[in-house]
Amino acid sequence: MRIEFEPGWKFRSAPITPLLVPLLVAIRNSGSLAAAAREIGYSYRHVWNLLGEWNGRMGQPLVKLERGRGARLMPLAVKLLELEERARTRLAPHVVELAREFERELHAGASAPRLNLHASHDLALERLPELAEGALAVELQFHGSVESLEALARGDCDLAGFHVAEQWQTPEILQRLKPGVHKLIGFAVRDQGLIVARGNPKGIQSLRDLARPGLRFVNRQSGSGTRLVFDQLLARAGIPGSRISGYPREEFTHIAVATAVADGSADIGFGIRAAAAQLELGFIPLVCERYLLACRSDRMASAELKKFLALLRGKPFRTVLASLPGYDNAITGRVMEVEEGLAGPRPARIAVPG
Repeated sequence: MRIEFEPGWKFRSAPITPLLVPLLVAIRNSGSLAAAAREIGYSYRHVWNLLGEWNGRMGQPLVKLERGRGARLMPLAVKLLELEERARTRLAPHVVELAREFERELHAGASAPRLNLHASHDLALERLPELAEGALAVELQFHGSVESLEALARGDCDLAGFHVAEQWQTPEILQRLKPGVHKLIGFAVRDQGLIVARGNPKGIQSLRDLARPGLRFVNRQSGSGTRLVFDQLLARAGIPGSRISGYPREEFTHIAVATAVADGSADIGFGIRAAAAQLELGFIPLVCERYLLACRSDRMASAELKKFLALLRGKPFRTVLASLPGYDNAITGRVMEVEEGLAGPRPARIAVPG
C-alpha cells in the first residue's frame, strides 16, 4: 500500500478547493473553459460556479472569459500556478519522506529486510525505494552530505550518501570517514555545473560571470555536498561569495535550484546536469564528481547490504542512470576502501544491455 501526502493552500483560513489549481492548469493549456472542464471531468456549469466563487473570495478575477476568444489566466492566477509549481518542487523530497515514514509504521510487521539511508539529494536515488519494493524496504531521507555522514556515525542510518569532486578532496567529508571502519559503495558519477536559462540569454560562460552586476544567483544550503563543491570552486577562482548577488539564497534540492532559474527568480544556479535537462535549461559543466555511499565495514556481510548491492548492479537501476543526462555508471555497485573511493581511478562505463 502506497501512502501519499498532498499539501494545499488556504485563503483566510478556508482551504482552497483542490480542484482549483488543476482547473487553472487546464485553462492555461487549452485556452478554453469548456475544454478545461472536459479535461478535469466536471461540467461547464460546475467550473463556471467554482471560478465565480473564488473570484469573489479573492476580490479580483482569476480568469478572463471573452466571447469568441476563449479563456485566459489573469496575473493572480499565473502567479498562483508559478508558486504552486515552486512549492511542489521544493517540498517534494520532504513530502515523499513523510509519506514513507508513515508507510514504515503501517508495515512495521512486514518481513522484508529494511535499510535506512540518509543521503544528499539525488535524482537517481529518489527511484531506489520504488525499485527495491518487495525485496528490500529502503527508508530514504534526504539531508546534506555532512549531516548524512554524521547520522551514520551516530548509528542513525545504515548508509550515508555523499558526493565529492573527482579533482580534489573535501576536508569536511574526509574527517568523517575512517579507513578500516568504513567501506564506500559507488553509486554514480555525475556532472555539476552552472544552470542557466534556456538559450543562455545572459551569455554566461564561466564561474567568473557570477560576480557580474545584475546577475541573480541561487545557492544550495550550507552543509550540502553541492555547496561544499561550489565553495571550493569559488575559493580556487578567488571569488568571494560576498561578490555574488543571491549567494545567501538557499534551496534544498537540485530541482529547486533549476526551478528558480526556470521561473525567472534567478538567472543562474549551481547543480547537476540532469536537473537542468529536466526543465530544458542550459548547462555549463564545471566539475565531475562521484556520488558514494558510506557504510560501516562490519555491516557489509548483512543480508540487507547484499540485497542493496544486487539492486545497484541490476539492469533496472542501470537503466535509470542511463536515462539521466550527465550520469555515468562506471563505479555503480563497486565496494571500495575509503582511499580508493575518494581518489581512485574511474573504471570504464558499463554498457546497459538492450
